This record gives sequence, structure tokens and C-alpha cells, in this order.
Amino acid sequence: MRVDRLFIYPIKSLAGIEVSHAHIAERGFRLDRRYMLVDEAGVFISQRECHFMALFHTSLENDGIRISYKNERKDLSLKVPFETRTGKTRMVTIWEDRCEAIELSDEANAYFSERLLRKCALVYMPDSTERFVDKGYATQNDITSFADAFPILMIGSASLADLNSRLPENEQCNWDRFRPNMVVQTNVPFEEDNWHFFQVGSALLHCVKPCARCVITTIDQQTAKAGKEPLRTLARFRTVNKKVMFGQNVVIASHNESIRIGDAVSLV
Repeated sequence: MRVDRLFIYPIKSLAGIEVSHAHIAERGFRLDRRYMLVDEAGVFISQRECHFMALFHTSLENDGIRISYKNERKDLSLKVPFETRTGKTRMVTIWEDRCEAIELSDEANAYFSERLLRKCALVYMPDSTERFVDKGYATQNDITSFADAFPILMIGSASLADLNSRLPENEQCNWDRFRPNMVVQTNVPFEEDNWHFFQVGSALLHCVKPCARCVITTIDQQTAKAGKEPLRTLARFRTVNKKVMFGQNVVIASHNESIRIGDAVSLV
């Protein structure tokens, strides 16, 4: 088995970026979900209630993150320089967690507020903020970013192939519906359900629970239109305790490692 695809999502719920390699930091892939949009009350905003967040595209530049909405001209896009990770601090809410974040700039807030048609702010999770993984699944005081709950989401390639074989041809799905960090080239559908510890290069990772899927999987990431698939089909054969499962949530047993596409994956 080998690493087939790698993705990061610098700003939670915006389009991701496919990368050739990723550095595994303490709370996940470097830059992954370190930024997030919040409403006036500081509560996170996601595609669940705001489908057209999918139409914000992100790309990495040497000194920052470039964000553009739909096909807008570059001069209308927003650049978030890495060195601007300072600003006023505020408490934000993501699911049941309350944590301290940095509000980046009035420019960023205005950019997103204008396009989302609601007042919102772009915030950053500083290194000083520790958001702990659910203790029922943590192995060593694991922390995560603004991801829903865990540092890394991993899926086997055979699992998506199996799902697509069950879907009508016009409903075939790509990886962007499931927002994984890592896709492992596998031969058996859903074999990752039975993984525990696995190694990628010198990095040791730990599957702790299946990932319960939500309405975001039904949103076409190119048009922001929502349908019923693939969640409806997945529910027929991947429902456990009234939750639809696809992919594995992963915590990090050894960080400060780098992994690349093509790296061998072995079970430990």
C-alpha cells in the first residue's frame, strides 16, 4: 500500500489544496484547518449551513494563502499573509469546544462578509491554543486544529471505488466530497475499518474511530448545489448506530515527520 493523494484545507470548509507532500505537526498536517470563519457570536461557519463556501478556492503562495471566490479576477481576491497571524484575540466556538483564536484583519472580515452576505470574521488558531481530542479516543493528550474532531482523516482508494460502483453514473463522486487529508491506495473496500496503528515513512499514525459523514458530502464542490447522494447510498450499507460512516479518523503517534505521495504504508 502507498500514499495516493494528500490534501490540506487551510480555511475550514473552503476548498482544499492537493499537495505532493505534507509535514505532520502536532495537531495535523501543517496549515490544515488553522483558519476558520466565525459569525458575530464567534460560532464557526461551515458548508453545512452555507453551501456556497465551496466556491471559495484557496492556493498557497510563498508568503501566504490566496483566496478567490468563483472566477473573480486576481485583483479582487484576498491574500492572507503568514506574517499577519497577530491581532485581537477572541473566544470562538467549534462544536462543543470553546477556544482562543486571533482575528486577523478588517480586510479579511469585509471580504468574506461581502461574499457570504453575512457578517463574519476570519480567525487563526495560534500555537498557544490547545484544543484537545475527545479523551475517549485520545492516546496521549492529542490536540487538533479547527478540524471537526481529529487531526487527520484517511480513506482507502478502494472504498471510494466501491461506493462509486453503487451510484448512478451521473452521481459519481470525487474525493472533494469527503475532504480527506490522506488517501491510501488499497485493494479491498473499507479495509481501513480494521486498521489500528499504521506507518507512513517514519510517521506512526493511529486510526481511532470511523468518520461519521454529514450533509457536506451531498454538496457538489464545483457548483455548491446539494443533492441526496452519496449520503443516501452510503446509508444503505454503512450505517452504524444511526450514523453513516466513511473514512477513518486518525491521531498522531509521532509528529514532526514528513510524508509524500508514493510513500509506503504498512500496518503495525
